[in-house]
Formats: sequence, structure tokens, C-alpha cells
Amino acid sequence: MDICFDDLPLAGQERYLPGGSRRHKVFLRVASLLWFILAGPILAGLPSTLPETAAANWPQFRGPNRDDISTETGLLRKWPAGGPKVLWTQPVADGYSAAAIRDGRVYFNDYDRKASKWLVRCLALDTGAPLWQFSEKKRIRPNHGITRTVPAVDDRYVFTLDPKCVLHCLDAESGKQLWEKNLPAEYKTPIPPWYAGQCPLLETDRVIVAPGGRASMVAFKKATGAAIWEAANEDQAPMSHASVMPAVIGGVRQYLHSDLKGIVGVGLDGKVLWNFPWKFNVSVPVSPLPVGAGRIFLTSCYEAETVMIRVSRQDEKFSAEKLFSLGPSGWNSEVQTPILYQDHLFGVGKKRRGQFTCLDLEGKTVWKTKLRGGFGLGSYLLADGMFYLLEGGSGMLRLVEADCHEYRELDHAQVLHGHDVWAPMALSEGKLLLRDMSQIKCIEVGTP
Repeated sequence: MDICFDDLPLAGQERYLPGGSRRHKVFLRVASLLWFILAGPILAGLPSTLPETAAANWPQFRGPNRDDISTETGLLRKWPAGGPKVLWTQPVADGYSAAAIRDGRVYFNDYDRKASKWLVRCLALDTGAPLWQFSEKKRIRPNHGITRTVPAVDDRYVFTLDPKCVLHCLDAESGKQLWEKNLPAEYKTPIPPWYAGQCPLLETDRVIVAPGGRASMVAFKKATGAAIWEAANEDQAPMSHASVMPAVIGGVRQYLHSDLKGIVGVGLDGKVLWNFPWKFNVSVPVSPLPVGAGRIFLTSCYEAETVMIRVSRQDEKFSAEKLFSLGPSGWNSEVQTPILYQDHLFGVGKKRRGQFTCLDLEGKTVWKTKLRGGFGLGSYLLADGMFYLLEGGSGMLRLVEADCHEYRELDHAQVLHGHDVWAPMALSEGKLLLRDMSQIKCIEVGTP
């Protein structure tokens, strides 16, 4: 039984089904979404993305739905004089590893340079008090920062990739290591330039990474680390900094991953369903972004050419085609994965370096900021109809109305300092976590 979910309304998108009254449209929209959530994985025989009963959790890279959109509401639209209240600050080693948050706990990677130990730290969200710390002797020289990856956390486990491509599974309560997978040793993974930047994808029964080398993608059992399947790496593509993204295309749930040779789609049984060759340069830190109707937006750094592709299904076969590209001198995102909202793409682009831009799904610029200096490589997050935007060169945080027609700033505050403020943010229970090269900070953006 084939059911196509491509055009169902997704989180962060405002779509109504054609025909009928507004009330009828809303009813159909909710009913369709419930059908997708409850029946989709059962009918397809597939594991769903890790379910989040508590909307406040931010348990992995780009949040619970991997879209960089929070479902929290009631957030402040104007901050107190002097900026949002700082709840706590903790020192960190230089890097870009952001936090995952679950059930009032903060998890992130760090490094002890004096002891040459790689760390996973767990703090209390409310106070920043240390709860536990895992450490492992690992000599890592700074190479434009040390840590880059975001852990993935459920109610029992913490999964995280260290800079030298070892996947660790820790007990979420105590920090005790349960198992590890040395990807260079087991999969011939070449350690990427500037170390690992990929963030594990956590699903109901498995954790998924794209090691390169012997396998383009691997699914491991959460409890034991045993491989469920390994997807072939036909092009021998090396590991990239991009993270695996889930998608539903042609009614089939699958996993997407970009590397230096293009993008691949892998089924939940590990079978390679399709691939699309595309030339990226030097590294690929930006993850593929599904935008609906089988379309996927691909962009990256080092003058890479941005492209929109469409993946189609005919019977059991998939094929991918280019819809348009923006040219080597066109708009491209260098580090951060754009956000899809109301059928528009929002991201910091390089055509006018560091300018936050709204694009339509044809790649045309709707509007862009004109801030002097711009946002550089800073991160952004969408919550309660507002964008939180970090200036990557200064640590200035800007609060901006999520508007497809114009840039409207609501407030701004100097929350961090220094250079290379590039780490993603995380939001939970009205508390926004952000970091620079020396500290991680928790600020109050909700009503206390």
C-alpha cells in the first residue's frame, strides 16, 4: 500500500488543503498530520524519527525534527534593558560543539587541553551545575577549533562523535560509556579536515552516521552498537561534515547525506535508493534540506554551486534531476543549514557575505539584510514566529520577526564576544544556549 506524504503540512510550514471552508481545511490538515504520525511508520514498516513527547526538548542537531525550529511559544518579543538575563556561564575549550538538551539536562562535547582529554559534559539546564563528565585520553591539536559535533540524546543514551571519528554511546544518567565504534579502524573512515563535524541522527531503535570509507551510511542498534545495516559506498566518497537528514519521498521514508561527490538517498533497510552527482569543494558542512514534493536544496561553501533537485519515484525505482542551480557566484550558505518556513528558505548567504536572506523555492531572493559586517558564519534558530540570529564575528544576538516579505528586527543584545561564534544554538524551556570559543552561556528568552 503506497501512501505519499510529500505534500502533507510539515512543522514550520503554513499550508492549507484546497477547497472547503477554513475550519474544514484546518480539520483536514490536523487529521492528515495525525494520520502521518500515527499510521505512517506502521504502514510502511519503518522506524520513525525519535518521538518527542516533551516539546521543550532539543535532543539533537537542529532540534527534535532536525529542522532548526522549536515548537515553544510565549517567548519574549522584547528583552530587558541590557539584554536577556544570563542564567549561567561555563568555560569551554575552543570549538563549535553545541548542546543537546533533554529533560532539564544539557549535553555537549569539550576538551581539556592541559590533560589532553576529550570530554562529554552534562550540566543542569536551570543552574549550569555539573552532573557528570566523561573523559578519554585523546591528543588533539587545535585546528581552527577542536570540537564540532552535537550529541544526540534520548531517555537512556547519549551518542556523540569525537573529533577523530569515534562514535561513543554513554549512559545518559551516569555518563558511563556503554560502547564505542572506531570508524577509522572499522570502516576505513578518513578523518576529515578540521576533524569530525557530523552529528548522529537518532531514531526510535537506531543511531545513524555516514562514515565514508567502506560504507556510505551505517545504522547501529542503540543498546549494543551492533550494525543493523551498512549502505554501499559505490563512489568511495570520504566522510563529510554534513549530517544525515531524514526525509519522506514518494511515500518512502529514507535518509539523505551529502558529501564531496553529491548526495545519496538510503532506505531504512540500508539499500541505496538513488544518488545525484554534484561537485562540492574542499568540505561539505551544510546538510541536505528536504523542502517538500521530492525537492531537496543543496548548498555549501568554497564557491560551491547551490542546486535544487527533485527526486521522483516510479514503481520501485527512484531518480533524481536538477531543477535549477544558482551558479558558482550565486547565493550559497557556507556553514549553516538553511531553515524552511512558509515555503521560503532562510539562511546566511555568501553572495553578499554574511547577509541573512529570504529565498523563494525557485532560488530567487525575496529580501536580504543590509547590516554592515553582516552575520558572517553565525547560526540561527526559529521559535515562536521569530528568528534568533547570531553575528558570527561579534557575538551580537538579533531577534527578528519571521516574515517572508521583509526583515524586521525586534531587538538585539551583545550576548557573546570574540571571533568565530559559529556554533548552533539550542532552545528548551525558554532558555537559549549559545557559545563562543571560550564559554557556553544560558540566557532567559522566555517568561520566567
